[in-house]
Amino acid sequence: MTSLPGSRDDSGSAAEPRPLVCARCGARAEEPQPTWTFSVEDGARRHYCDACSRENLRAIEGRLDSAWW
Repeated sequence: MTSLPGSRDDSGSAAEPRPLVCARCGARAEEPQPTWTFSVEDGARRHYCDACSRENLRAIEGRLDSAWW
């Protein structure tokens, strides 16, 4: 899609990115972290920091479908 010179279209502005918050301990990160885990539980998106992910690794693995093993 092209616009005419001098025309402005502000309707497509992106929303402000929200910081990630660990669902367990409340730690915050301003941008996605490769060591954090992400899950969808009861339809809600949840992020977990690397420390909480490591502490709860067995519980995380226990929720995986048997097809993963």
